[in-house]
Amino acid sequence: MQSSKLRLRKKIILSIVALVSVLAIVSMISAVKLFAQDTPDTAARTAVTPEEATIAKFAFIAAAIAFGLGALGAGLAIGNVGAAAMGAVAEKPEVAGQALIFVALAEGLVIFGFITALMILGKV
Repeated sequence: MQSSKLRLRKKIILSIVALVSVLAIVSMISAVKLFAQDTPDTAARTAVTPEEATIAKFAFIAAAIAFGLGALGAGLAIGNVGAAAMGAVAEKPEVAGQALIFVALAEGLVIFGFITALMILGKV
């Protein structure tokens, strides 16, 4: 009885972490839209204003959050999906292709976080 409650609590926490990861990636995409405004050529400027320095700090933090939470969410998803997929393949080997697709879908979270971080850093 106690172990089933503990497993349920763990699955709820993992689901919340995965949800927060996806929400962080979506919010980072909106941050990229903020930086998408046309800016003057940075090579022609030498001085950095305090406002630009503050924006750069937040951009680095946003990029780290996007990549870090994306990787964390993908790791948790791959752990859960991979375990279930291997169990399914052990019982029925013909579902190996479908199991691989589900694991690859979970891996897509890391790729989205990485691309979002690169987009943010490209605007700094």
